[in-house]
Amino acid sequence: MSRRKKRSFDLNEAVEFLNHLLVDKSLLPFIIPLVLVGWAIEKWIFSFSNWVPLVVAVWATIQYGSYQRRILVEDLNKKWKQVILHTSPITPLEHCEWLNKLLMDIWPNYINPKLSMRFSSIVEKRLKHRRPRLIERIELQGFSLGSSPPSLGLQGTRWSTSGDQRIMRLGFDWDSTDMNIMLFAKLAKPLMGTARIVINSIHIKGELLLMPVLDGKAVMYSFLSAPEVRIGVAFGSGGSQSLPATVLPGVSSWLVKLVTDTLVKTMVEPRRRCFTLPPVDLRKKVTGAIIYVTVVSASKLSRSNLKGSIARRQQSLMMDGRSEDFHDNKDLLTFVEVELEDLTRKTYVRPGSCPKWDSTFNMVLHEDTGILRFHLYECPQGSVKYDYLTSCEIKVKYVADDSTVFWAIGPESTVISKHAEICGKDVEMVVPFEGSNSGELTVKLVLKEWQFSDGSHSLHGIRLSSRQSLYGSSNFLPGTGRKICITVVEGKDLVVKDKFGKSDPYVKLQYGKVLKRTTAVQHTPNPIWNQKFEFDEISGGEYLKIKCNSEEIFGDDNIGSARVNLEGIVEGSVRDEWVPLEKVNSGELRLQIEAVKIEDYEGSMIELVLIEARDLVAADIRGTSDPYVRVHYGSMKRRTKVMYRTLNPQWHQTLEFPDNGSQLVLHVKDHNAVLPTSSIGDCVVEYHRLPPNQISDKWIPLQGVKRGEIHIQITRKVPELEKRPSLDSESPSTKAHQISGQMKEMMIKLQSLIEDGNVEELSEYLCELETLHNMQEEYTAQLETEQMLLLNKISELGQEFLNSSPTLSRRSSSN
Repeated sequence: MSRRKKRSFDLNEAVEFLNHLLVDKSLLPFIIPLVLVGWAIEKWIFSFSNWVPLVVAVWATIQYGSYQRRILVEDLNKKWKQVILHTSPITPLEHCEWLNKLLMDIWPNYINPKLSMRFSSIVEKRLKHRRPRLIERIELQGFSLGSSPPSLGLQGTRWSTSGDQRIMRLGFDWDSTDMNIMLFAKLAKPLMGTARIVINSIHIKGELLLMPVLDGKAVMYSFLSAPEVRIGVAFGSGGSQSLPATVLPGVSSWLVKLVTDTLVKTMVEPRRRCFTLPPVDLRKKVTGAIIYVTVVSASKLSRSNLKGSIARRQQSLMMDGRSEDFHDNKDLLTFVEVELEDLTRKTYVRPGSCPKWDSTFNMVLHEDTGILRFHLYECPQGSVKYDYLTSCEIKVKYVADDSTVFWAIGPESTVISKHAEICGKDVEMVVPFEGSNSGELTVKLVLKEWQFSDGSHSLHGIRLSSRQSLYGSSNFLPGTGRKICITVVEGKDLVVKDKFGKSDPYVKLQYGKVLKRTTAVQHTPNPIWNQKFEFDEISGGEYLKIKCNSEEIFGDDNIGSARVNLEGIVEGSVRDEWVPLEKVNSGELRLQIEAVKIEDYEGSMIELVLIEARDLVAADIRGTSDPYVRVHYGSMKRRTKVMYRTLNPQWHQTLEFPDNGSQLVLHVKDHNAVLPTSSIGDCVVEYHRLPPNQISDKWIPLQGVKRGEIHIQITRKVPELEKRPSLDSESPSTKAHQISGQMKEMMIKLQSLIEDGNVEELSEYLCELETLHNMQEEYTAQLETEQMLLLNKISELGQEFLNSSPTLSRRSSSN
């Protein structure tokens, strides 16, 4: 058995050595047949001498020796770099008892809640995409890391230096037995039913690296290698249809693999995470960002270094048939694919070892952190397939003082980091591709704006915010009668999948359970819709889901999708933005989004006057139309009379509807007594923002046709409200002060009436005094409420100020 293993090992080594010779010695495929021909002539035709086999043997020995020396040198260089980077201390061994003691003090009340909230969101996302076949659906129901913090640097810490980069190396040991992570699982067939999975202990052990960057404004952290992970799992009851509290096979190993893979993919060298230390924390929840990515150029590209393994380079060489082509990079045709979450974009193809693209893309980020990946591909001449060569990545992170950090892995595992203090500032980075000597990529990044949940956004260093209350929240409460109005304006550079180069694109919008779509625009990748839709606002951060399709005879083609976060839309302002389509290589949609507050007036009516239309399209052969209007208001339908043989009809008809907030749609149709009626345009009438009892006169262009407008008048008729003293016209304190003065004057008047004995006027003044007293009590109660809220807010701000200033908090505790 051992002989077989030795033979296979020797055979593999020989094959690898031969591949090395074929790549390193490009003339070897021509030399070997020449030597064999000479050997045959010497053996069977006439004898040269015995020098030929001796020369071949000596040459092979020299080549094998140089190959072994090369492997040894590479291995020694690799080990030496690791020694220089991680094990060569500049400082002596430092003990970390103080750090662990401090961590134990602040873990329960500060770090544990913060980390539990952060990690729970990460775990929820991972559970959606990674689950075993035994489990059909799994949900996170509870997450607590327990009261035992991890131990850092039990064996001490050391500082080392790599160039200008300082690296701190310390041990990480986390052994917690009181954590509580509860998962609710719905099991798949054949088991069926439900079960609860409880993670009650965890053990993670490894070597941690800390790297301060940006002059101490941020810290990169990662594990030196994959840490050791152990998880304790218990199984409990899952409800009325639950399985017995027994161990489910494979769940424990799946959870260990899930945690290990997550750590390896996010924070094991060379992948690193960033912890920012902002001077100011604005306490804003980020909902997304708009990033302009410009792929400028690449340099030092070489086909020999980019083509992967030795076997692949040999295969490419033999397919080309010419050794000189292998070393020639002039015919190298490459392009870059940019990836951000599900969004991908491609540059044009450029030749040479230093291609220049200068391609700019509009990218959308849906969180406060993202990874921009750049994949380099080759387009072989005469081939329809692309060859993947290499890739690199840049990470983006929002800092709580409204700035942005970009970072990437540099040469020899160094850190390339840039800090953009204001939005709109260009950041240029030169990032090496993965692999040794694989070239480098120059990228320019512009963070156009960060968007926040309160409706504000940062733009060119200026925070633009909505009208806010004393508590910093936006001026609306979710789910209180607002509507979201979305106008699909136009599209740009949409994907064309039709083999004839044509496309009939339309857009589907889904918000909650409501689904709406635009009309299809024929034969264009740059359609214009200008169609407006209304949705009832949904609380809880619901996304607007967008699908762009091309209308086909035998089934529509999907030409892209996207999602837009509608959290924080502010009344009175329109968000106009280009949304890039995901899962395709090109295409953007222009949307205009606004929020409308619906005023609920009891007994109000919508009065619509359909006056006239002009310049309608001709629906008949004779060049005219027989137009009429069909009005849709919620479930109600009305129609006007037909105006025969005209393109400029006049109706002058008035329709009324109860004001229930429904969408008001006008469909202009051509009447036909025999054939079905045909549409000659439609439009949506906006009435929600109209002031009560004011007539709005407007011409509205018709959608879905080349021309045509309709003239209407619309009014929100609201019954006259009962006039009563307004509590909002003046401040409560001013009003209460005025009432107190009136009551003093009335008391003086009452005293004089009592002295005069005027009973009739006395009773009238007593009634007025009682009314003033009631009004004063009302304003006094309002003042007390505002005072209590203001005191609570002052107390919260004072506590936040003490928490943010350690020196003040220590002084207050000592006092």
